[in-house]
Amino acid sequence: MYHLPVLKNRRTLLERAEKFISDIYFTDCNLRGRLYGDSCPLESLACFLTPKRITFSEASKQIFDPCKVGDTFGPTWWTCWFKATLKIPESWRGKEVHLLWESDGEAMVWRDEQPVQGLTKEGEKTSYILSECLQDEEPHSLTLYVEMACNGLFGAGQGSQIAAPDPNRKFSVQRAELVVFNRDVRELLTDFEMLVDIVKELGEEEQRGYQALFTVNEMVNLCDPSDPSSFAKVHSLAGTFFNQRNGESQHTVHAMGHCHIDSAWLWPYEETIRKCGRSWVTVIRLMEKNPEFVFTCSQAQQFQWVKSWYPGLFSSIQHYVKKGQFIPVGGTWVEMDGNLPSGESMVRQFLEGQRFFNKEFGRYCKEFWLPDTFGYSAQLPQIMQGCGISNFLTQKLSWNLINTFPHNTFFWEGLDGSTVLTHFPPGNSYEMKGKVEDLVKTLKNNKDKGRANHSAALFGFGDGGGGPTQLMLDRLRLVQDTNGLPKVQMSTPDELFTRLQADSALLCTWAGELFLELHNGTYTTQAQIKRGNRQCETLLHDIEIASSLALYRNNTFPYPAEKLQELWRLLLLNQFHDVIPGSCIEMVVEDALKYYEGEFLHGGAALLRDACEALVAKGSSVAVFNSLPWERLEVVQIQEGAEKILVRASSIGVSPVKDTPPVTPVSVTVQVSILPFDLVNCNGLLKTAINRDGTLASLYLISGNRESISDGCLGNQFVMFDDVPLYWDAWDVMDYHLQTRKPVAEVVQPVHVVSSGGLRGSVSFTLRISDKSTITQEIIMDAMCPYIKFSTEVQWAESHKFLKVEFPVRVRSPNATYEIQFGHLQRPTHRNTSWDWARFEVWGHKWADLSEHNFGVSLLNDCKYGYSVHKNTMTLSLLRAPKAPDATADMGIHHFTYAIMPHTRSFQEASVIQCAYNLNFPLRLIQCSPDTMPWSAFSVTSQAVILETIKQAEDRGGVLVVRLYESHGSSVTATLRTTLPVREAWVCDLLEKQDPNRPVQVTSEGITLDFKPFQIVSLLLIM
Repeated sequence: MYHLPVLKNRRTLLERAEKFISDIYFTDCNLRGRLYGDSCPLESLACFLTPKRITFSEASKQIFDPCKVGDTFGPTWWTCWFKATLKIPESWRGKEVHLLWESDGEAMVWRDEQPVQGLTKEGEKTSYILSECLQDEEPHSLTLYVEMACNGLFGAGQGSQIAAPDPNRKFSVQRAELVVFNRDVRELLTDFEMLVDIVKELGEEEQRGYQALFTVNEMVNLCDPSDPSSFAKVHSLAGTFFNQRNGESQHTVHAMGHCHIDSAWLWPYEETIRKCGRSWVTVIRLMEKNPEFVFTCSQAQQFQWVKSWYPGLFSSIQHYVKKGQFIPVGGTWVEMDGNLPSGESMVRQFLEGQRFFNKEFGRYCKEFWLPDTFGYSAQLPQIMQGCGISNFLTQKLSWNLINTFPHNTFFWEGLDGSTVLTHFPPGNSYEMKGKVEDLVKTLKNNKDKGRANHSAALFGFGDGGGGPTQLMLDRLRLVQDTNGLPKVQMSTPDELFTRLQADSALLCTWAGELFLELHNGTYTTQAQIKRGNRQCETLLHDIEIASSLALYRNNTFPYPAEKLQELWRLLLLNQFHDVIPGSCIEMVVEDALKYYEGEFLHGGAALLRDACEALVAKGSSVAVFNSLPWERLEVVQIQEGAEKILVRASSIGVSPVKDTPPVTPVSVTVQVSILPFDLVNCNGLLKTAINRDGTLASLYLISGNRESISDGCLGNQFVMFDDVPLYWDAWDVMDYHLQTRKPVAEVVQPVHVVSSGGLRGSVSFTLRISDKSTITQEIIMDAMCPYIKFSTEVQWAESHKFLKVEFPVRVRSPNATYEIQFGHLQRPTHRNTSWDWARFEVWGHKWADLSEHNFGVSLLNDCKYGYSVHKNTMTLSLLRAPKAPDATADMGIHHFTYAIMPHTRSFQEASVIQCAYNLNFPLRLIQCSPDTMPWSAFSVTSQAVILETIKQAEDRGGVLVVRLYESHGSSVTATLRTTLPVREAWVCDLLEKQDPNRPVQVTSEGITLDFKPFQIVSLLLIM
């Protein structure tokens, strides 16, 4: 009797099974080669090429010219519309029929004037199902339209994915035909594939892996690809393996469909609209066939785009949201950068996002969803909680270059002590494919074993869209409960976090920021975008305050709510995590700057002008509007070439311009040449000695009798670094760049006097960086001003260089302090540990401070975000010059201002925070009548409390929202004083929902509030 040999060689058995399902080897006789049956060509194919992205109704009216498979179309960013006439053979009755379409451009199938299927070869979607079982009554002849974008899933990078796009690239259709699809072969291939992957992933140490190996080998023995009658036995054998169950304690993976779509990155905003359409219509098709399928989707802006461009698709989405399958998540307008937007901008991300989701879907998001941004501010937990969100999902810290983050599931504690339950999917991805590898990685990588037994697995092609496929769903369904693998259940974020919360007793807590140890260059790249962001945040702040006051100073003034929402949404869009960081292509930069310079600087400026004019009676005199909640004494210039005036401005109000004599005028003294410096400036508060190259030989704080610049060192020293990262050009600056420091020393024009004193003393100089780049700077000392300003113009034409400015100061401290959203935090100035070293380049907002007891120095700025403070050297990052994905990044002329401010006592007591606001929020000039009297609408009794925002409440006339925060890190009681006719005051959350249990007493003295450190408090003021 013949006995089958018992084979023991693992390699040969495994490779035999792999070749049996290979799409490269032995396709003439293996199972993969039977996936498609008969095929037939299209009846006809014609095309129409356009440089614009147009609607279907417009495209269908065009003249289409005949074309064929293999023809090329382009150039990059154009669109080719195809008209495909099909005739299905009668002999295919009872069979599953697909349109097979393979192109290197992303495509969308249109049928009966509606989008029905996305097609992306890179996203493994190359067929549109015409019939699952062809019946006589079904149409056998029909016409489809295919809209093909002349770009791939990741744009059109020239040579590498993140390279600048190739503007002249051509795209082609490689296959366009009708085919019979053998569903039973596809199901069997999935069985084989999953078993092969179990063998590979479980390895030689696992008994279960060998069971999979011998099972899949026996399946090959039983399977005759040319005889479908053999398939049932093979499938049954696989089922026996997959149906062997896990024990009760096995880890559970909560699978959720996902399709991360960058709102702009290697493609422009307009292309993102079509990516959403292509991806989401495919998701809807999957939901029709898979009622258990759950898909998570963030970014209200993208939903708004789809609503405008694809209203039928949007209606389908609303239907599946109601069914609980299509889950809006995140609660924000876009998936914004987690570092650079201001605190108020972050609040508005949630306000606009949550209001949109509630209006369109009748629900607020319960979880913040930000899987792909470059770090997370320590104030996010408080902002989340204030917007009704107590759960947070991301995974980006798995990208850390130096240290491994110690948790996957934990409580994140913010700056004020607020906590949110946080989950990092252990698979370290937001675009899994439902493979065994993904499940095993999720199980093995879980850093909270024993504390958390549930994890998320987000599956679907992402970044450029694409999303889940039927194959991914089939894979996951096959291994729902298979011994040796974690359990898998299709789940919602709410179900996941409910389970995590129920088992949270042993979870750890991480306090403070979630700092990404990578992509530090994004604090500086594309400086014009960052400048536009800061200026527009300032402008919207001032428009809202001026408009709110105008409502009660002028009965005819209409609050511009609709236009303000439009401007806010544009600003929030530009805060997407590849736009404000500068990690996007040139087309996106152009769009962003167009919004800043067009919509804001024209439309926004007009709104501010209208609001300011409504605050006063018109006339020939001049007043200033101060949008900040403290009195200011500043030098202003009424018009170009006019005399400067020292003005005292009321807090949040209007003051006529009246010259106030300074206690001590500014003096500028030219030194004799034997001294090592050329000029001495003094204003009674500060005295500075300036060298011919613009460096500071001395910065002396008169009241403290303290020199600020370190012995033997120079302040305001410009330095250049070589800046060549390992790969991510616009994103990364590496630690080794610090070894390439070169001072900028060549003087083109030595320091000379521009303004000789009185209210302002200033000097100017020009340095040469290279034969292509120069720095021209005016150093400004104003009367009564506690800081020196450096107004800077740089002509920049470098390649892979990094420009910074240094101030070595006479301060010793182990920590420096940086402003963040609604507060500040400390970071080390030493590099004791790898965690310290990873912070060689950090982010901050308007100021950073280095202080010892009773003395310190602060560095202020009007549009920069990158800092480094090592030992006693304070450094501000100014400009980079990466070449990918934008080959022209940062080239051109740049304007920015920074300031240096030595102080006694703490930075809090020295009003550093207020001075940084003053530098960023200019006094606004208004024409007024000569009899205008100064008036103030709001003030706060405590210097620790900042009144950040005043705006009209959403959908509530006669109600103002005011937002305050504690800025010192102290517990304090403060009184908000106002001259407006407030009848009632209520505490509200950041979504402006009134808390019925928290009325606030309004007295003749004002509204008295208690604050904890860094607490944000929002009030509704009812007039």
